[in-house]
Amino acid sequence: MKLSTRHLNAIEPLTKADIELIFSQADQFKEVLNRPIKKVPSLRDVTIANLFFENSTRTRLSFELAEKRLGADVVNFSASNSSVKKGETLIDTVNNILSMKVDMVVMRHSAPGACDFIAQRTNAVVVNAGDGTHEHPTQGLLDAYSIREKLGQVKGKRVVIVGDITHSRVGLSNIYCLQKLGAEVMVCGPTTLIPKYIHELGVQVEHNLEKALEWCDVANMLRIQLERQDTSVPYFPSLREYSAMFGLTQDRLNALSKDIVVMHPGPINRGVEITSEVADGSNSIILNQVENGVAIRMAALFILSQGLTRK
Repeated sequence: MKLSTRHLNAIEPLTKADIELIFSQADQFKEVLNRPIKKVPSLRDVTIANLFFENSTRTRLSFELAEKRLGADVVNFSASNSSVKKGETLIDTVNNILSMKVDMVVMRHSAPGACDFIAQRTNAVVVNAGDGTHEHPTQGLLDAYSIREKLGQVKGKRVVIVGDITHSRVGLSNIYCLQKLGAEVMVCGPTTLIPKYIHELGVQVEHNLEKALEWCDVANMLRIQLERQDTSVPYFPSLREYSAMFGLTQDRLNALSKDIVVMHPGPINRGVEITSEVADGSNSIILNQVENGVAIRMAALFILSQGLTRK
C-alpha cells in the first residue's frame, strides 16, 4: 500500500489511484474516530515534526490530532519562537530538527516550492501543509472527500470555486484533485483575482456569481488572501463591493432553481465571501470538512509512513 510518490507536496503528480487509496484509508479511519477510543498504534515509534513558518490554526491542529490519533511522537515548531528570527536558514533549521531522528516532516511555508526543496535535501518524508500560493494538497483531498461523502461521488459533479483564485493554494489543489476524479470545475471572481492563464488548466471562468451558482452542484467559497497580496495594488474597490458582487447570501441561494452544497476551507470572513446564515445553514458542509480533515490526514500520514526507511 504505497502512493506513486514518496512525499505529499502537491496534488498535481498524484494519480487517481493515489487519491482513491487515500480516500479508502480515510474511510477506515473515520470509523476509528467515531469509536469511544479514538486511537490506533499505526505510527507508534514514528516521530513527526510539524514545522510551521506561517500562522495556522485548523491545519496545524488537524495534523497534530491526526498524528496523535495514530500514536506518533509529535514535535511542534513555530518560526515566531525560533532561531529563524535570528537569521537561521530554512535548510539549517530543518537539518537541526532532522538530526534529532525525525522520520516525517509536515511543513507550511510562505515560499512556493519550499517543501520540494526540503524533500530533495533530506531523508525524511515530507508533507506539504501549504506553500505560498502553490498548493495545499491535504485541503484539496479533504474537500473532494467531503463532496464524495455528501453527494456519493465526485465524478460528473459541477464545482465552482469562488474568490481569490490567484493567491489561493487551496484553489489550485482543488482544481487538480477534482479534475483527476472526473468533476467539472469552474472558477468565479473578479478579473483581477483570476489567473491570466487559468484556462490552460481546463477550467471554466465566470464573473457573474448568480450564473456560476445556477451552473454548479457545489460552491467552494474562498476568502480574500490579503496576506499574500501586494497591498499597494488594489484588486477591487472595497470589501463591501466585493461582498455585494461575490458574497454568498441566503437570498442568492433561495433564488436558485435547485439546492447546492456550500463549502469553505476556512478561515471564514463572515459577511465578506459568505454570510453567517449560509455558513451555519443547511446547505453548508463546512464542519464536515473540518471533521474529514483529521481522517484524510491520518490516511495520508499512515500511507506515506509505509515508505519510511527505518534503521
